[in-house]
Amino acid sequence: MDEQALLGLNPNADADLRQRALAYFEQLKISQDAWQVCAEALAQGIYSDDHIKFFCFQVLEHQVKFKYSELTEVQQQLIRETLITWLQAQMLNPQPEKTFIRNKAAQVFALLFVTEYLTKWPKFFFDILSVVDLNPRGVDMYLRILMAVDAELVDRDVVHTSEEARRNTLLKDTMREQCIPSLVESWYQILQNYQYNNSELTCQCLEVVGAYVSWIDLSLIANERFINMLLGHMSVEVLREEACDCLFEIVNKGMDPIDKTKLVESLCQVLQSAGLFSIDQEDDVDFLARFSKLVNGMGQALIASWTKLIKNGDMKSAQDTLQAIEAKVALMLQLLIHEDDDISSNIIGFCYDYLHILKQLSALSDQQKANVEAIMLAVMKKLTYDEEYNFENEGEDEAMFVEYRKQLKLLLDRLAQVSPELLLASVRRVFNTTLQNWQTTRFMEVEVAIRLLYMLAEALPVSHGAHFSGDVTKATALQDMMRTLVTSGVSAYQHTSVTLEFFETVVRYEKFFSVEPQHIPTVLMAFLDHRGLRHTSPKVRSRTAYLFSRFVKSLNKQMNPFIEDVLNRIQDLLELSPPENGYQALLSSDDQLFIYETAGVLIVNSEYSAERKQVLMRNLLTPLMEKFKVLLEKLMMAQDEDRQMALADCLNHAVGFASRTSKAFSNKQTVKQCGCSEVYLDCLQTFLPALSCPLQKEVLRSGVRTFLHRMIICLEEEVLPFIPSASEHMLKDCEAKDLQEFIPLINQITAKFKAQVSPFLQQMFMPLLHAIFEVLLLPAEENDQSAALEKQMLRRSYFAFLQTVTGSGMSEVIANQGAENVERVLFTVIQGAVDYPDPIAQKTCFIILSKLVELWGGKDGPVGFADFVYKHIVPACFLAPLKQTFDLADAQTVLALSECAVTLKTIHLKRGPECVQYLQQEYLPSLQVAPEIIQEFCQALQQPDAKVFKNYLKVFFQRAKP
Repeated sequence: MDEQALLGLNPNADADLRQRALAYFEQLKISQDAWQVCAEALAQGIYSDDHIKFFCFQVLEHQVKFKYSELTEVQQQLIRETLITWLQAQMLNPQPEKTFIRNKAAQVFALLFVTEYLTKWPKFFFDILSVVDLNPRGVDMYLRILMAVDAELVDRDVVHTSEEARRNTLLKDTMREQCIPSLVESWYQILQNYQYNNSELTCQCLEVVGAYVSWIDLSLIANERFINMLLGHMSVEVLREEACDCLFEIVNKGMDPIDKTKLVESLCQVLQSAGLFSIDQEDDVDFLARFSKLVNGMGQALIASWTKLIKNGDMKSAQDTLQAIEAKVALMLQLLIHEDDDISSNIIGFCYDYLHILKQLSALSDQQKANVEAIMLAVMKKLTYDEEYNFENEGEDEAMFVEYRKQLKLLLDRLAQVSPELLLASVRRVFNTTLQNWQTTRFMEVEVAIRLLYMLAEALPVSHGAHFSGDVTKATALQDMMRTLVTSGVSAYQHTSVTLEFFETVVRYEKFFSVEPQHIPTVLMAFLDHRGLRHTSPKVRSRTAYLFSRFVKSLNKQMNPFIEDVLNRIQDLLELSPPENGYQALLSSDDQLFIYETAGVLIVNSEYSAERKQVLMRNLLTPLMEKFKVLLEKLMMAQDEDRQMALADCLNHAVGFASRTSKAFSNKQTVKQCGCSEVYLDCLQTFLPALSCPLQKEVLRSGVRTFLHRMIICLEEEVLPFIPSASEHMLKDCEAKDLQEFIPLINQITAKFKAQVSPFLQQMFMPLLHAIFEVLLLPAEENDQSAALEKQMLRRSYFAFLQTVTGSGMSEVIANQGAENVERVLFTVIQGAVDYPDPIAQKTCFIILSKLVELWGGKDGPVGFADFVYKHIVPACFLAPLKQTFDLADAQTVLALSECAVTLKTIHLKRGPECVQYLQQEYLPSLQVAPEIIQEFCQALQQPDAKVFKNYLKVFFQRAKP
């Protein structure tokens, strides 16, 4: 071997040596006999360096996995002997191999097993067992090999091909017949031999039993001698976690419901008599987490049995099983309420399913009602944050608690289905008690009290948020709690979690303020002062900005008395943050968007006169326009790139804020009614010059483009005079992404104004196409994925543009471009339909082709178009689906084929018998289609029902493709 290259296997080697080792590995993988050198090195123990041994196993692994069939019988025998020799050496070596080497060796054994067991090595396990006997190092390898075999055969995380799945089934069947009983016997011997003096091997063996139990005959394991041994392990500290997992796998095994109930009950009896059901004395949380998973498995197994028995009509057994379930509830509650969230989380499944049973019962016993209440109290207690939760810097622990809270929310929703009255009463009690003394109560208890009120909205759902009408008891309870929330002063609590929960809840129950509008000023003040938008925490300020905009929008008309006051109070929050570094604004520009939207909504929805609205809107937008002009001048002068970027961002924010205020308008009507058209036209005139700025084009264009999209909706045809010059600037030196984002703007104008913009479209049609073709023809690096994707997206946008033009009944835009250009455009569509394996673009191309055939394909169509139909469009309908890349199993491709069928139907509709004749006598024979199939095809095409032909076409191409 290349000793120099082998030095690079050491993780501490320098980069050059490591690179050389990698190249050497690749070289050995393709070499014919390098594996033999590695096999010899392993069998004879030539190298002592761990990384070289691992390397040798990797070379062998590659040989077995990818090139095994190329070896002769003798060479295959050599690999088997090498592994067995290596295994024998393990028991004699003074030191055991490192774990990573043992695991890699086990993987190679498992790969060889999968390849050879059914043919050349049926005694695989017996050979290994005869070598290892009960030697501890040998047993360790034997157990690792078993785990590696299980991973190859049943690992759910590995995606197997159908061929591999078939092979794995056959392997398992053969193992069940030939060796599983012997393997089980060997596990029993290992457990018996090592349970008191080698906990590591015992745990490994328990893991093997747990893994195999899911696919072998359960009676081999679920019998007295095995179960007694496992239960014995439950009281040995170092073994009990693995024993727990092993029992969990046994309980999880699918079986007859009555047998399952018996098995679970017998396990529970023994566990209970061993004192394992009294949780309070137990302080080992790792064990309890496993135990909780086991109890959860037993509970869910019993519930699954109950469901099957009810379905089968066996009421007697179902009743017995229900009693068995009820008997576990006390234990379940102890685990659910445990202070460790992992232990609690592991039992939630059982708890959830138990409530599902109660929901199905016609009446609940007193004990069941008490259980529901106990679960409810446990959920309320467990929803509470603990002291360690870091609100300012949330890490992994915090994320896990948030996930756990989501699980508890599902339990609360399920509780509401079982007993809505009880849930409402419990929440009301907790809420009122807590809020009476909020000043002296810990933050987590105040937060959870408000949180529970918030959660009731989803737990007790109503349509359109109508929580305060309908059911009187519920409406009154919620109204009382909301009144308490807004009048208690709790919004001043000095903790971010309470503050946020307060604002989330008032927004969720905004309908309350329609019933009791007198509380609106109180809540508005909370939003506007140091409790909300001016809070010390940026997180609270940011969330409040969003919630404030929702609150104002939902209350609409009720905001009227407060508009001027609110606008004055938010004045400083509307200021455009200057691009100077180090300036700390209260709100980020994203948060400011919500404040601008809110200001727009307040003005537009007010009951002021149009004149007053116009003045207020001017006051809102003029500072932005003035700032914009100054900043644009500064940008033109700026030399430093960072400074340019900061200024461009700031300009972009200004345009974005103006765009956002227009969200308050639904269409031109409301803009006109409010007298605001002029203000927005002024904005347009202010912003458009940014398009001709040569610096930071991408950022500036993107902002102005978005503003134009909004103005097309709000100002309609008043925007049209600005479009030609804006388009001209946007088409100057643009890249794929610019074009891709510009085309939707043109599509919006085309679809909205149709004939009105026909002259403009005719004028800019070819310049736009030239810009597109120029970008598409740019050479790109062969493996530049992102450039290829950008081109693909641009191609889609181009076809979408043609689809919009033809679909808006404006084919004259294309027709008036001169014969040569028309032809060029048509060929790009044919190319899009056939040559590019992109079903989304292909579908669009066929839509364009059908539309053009519909418009131009008749007797009075443009000269030469009928010829084009037969020479190019008809062939495209066959060549595209016949391509290997046209995958009929893919949903998008099927949609493309469907449009291809529409194209053929449209040709037949416009050209009549002539089309059928062309297919029958010329085109289909040229593809070597059999006469009877041609006949069948033409009959399907002539069917009046288009669906019949679509279905036929799919079958036609499925048959045609090899």
